[in-house]
Amino acid sequence: MLPTLFISHGSPDIAIADTPASRFLRGLSQDLPRPRAILVASAHFEATGGVFVTGDARPQTIHDFGGFARELYEMAYPAPGDPALAAEIAGLLQGAGFNAAVAERRGFDHGAWIPLCLAYPQADIPVLEISVDPTRDAAYHYRLGQALGGLAERDVLIVGSGSLTHNLREAFARVKVGQRAAAVPEWVGAFADWMGRKLVEGDLDALLDYRRQAPFAAENHPSDEHLMPLYVALGAAGAAVSATMLHQSRDFGVLAMETFAFQKAA
Repeated sequence: MLPTLFISHGSPDIAIADTPASRFLRGLSQDLPRPRAILVASAHFEATGGVFVTGDARPQTIHDFGGFARELYEMAYPAPGDPALAAEIAGLLQGAGFNAAVAERRGFDHGAWIPLCLAYPQADIPVLEISVDPTRDAAYHYRLGQALGGLAERDVLIVGSGSLTHNLREAFARVKVGQRAAAVPEWVGAFADWMGRKLVEGDLDALLDYRRQAPFAAENHPSDEHLMPLYVALGAAGAAVSATMLHQSRDFGVLAMETFAFQKAA
């Protein structure tokens, strides 16, 4: 059975840069069974008061970022959508008590297409996105993932795409001066280490209470949306989960680029 994944997508330019994370993502699909579809919970697909699933047959590529090389804006990710599967997922969520609907004319944001253009460059697998709610907490997104749990058994790869750490002010300060290999501050390392340890230990109570328990939570996540996809992926893996860190690196010193795989524990 497919695992569920949490991918730290980092800066959009990893699609064209040579970094440890981009090199890892280019080889990621080689170690996974081929899915029949990919469902991405993206930090850049935000909706309040409900959950939306993208339902276009031919989604557009959204360049929802600024200040990068022209090459990045000329890129497209022409993967198909799957309207029938989108309607099925919306119905599944409604049955679990979520206010869910299919979103039309909503393309792939960079939280989806940037990591996928590296991991699945052929763009020949249907891709759908599911929204996160920036006003809701980790427990809500974990329950959202639980409602999607049966999809992995049907060869749908569930990917949470966000960032293990996401302080844009600190990141942009280093991007402006080209410090891709900047030193890692203690507040970044402590938070990332805590999250990784709690995931591997399976300490769900602590993870759901990360805002209070994790060191430097507010410094690493001034807002929650980039960590919420992790909880969707974690919840979708099932009740008893084995977490494996597939990749660990730092970009611009403050972006923790970890990828985790979650599977039902043996």
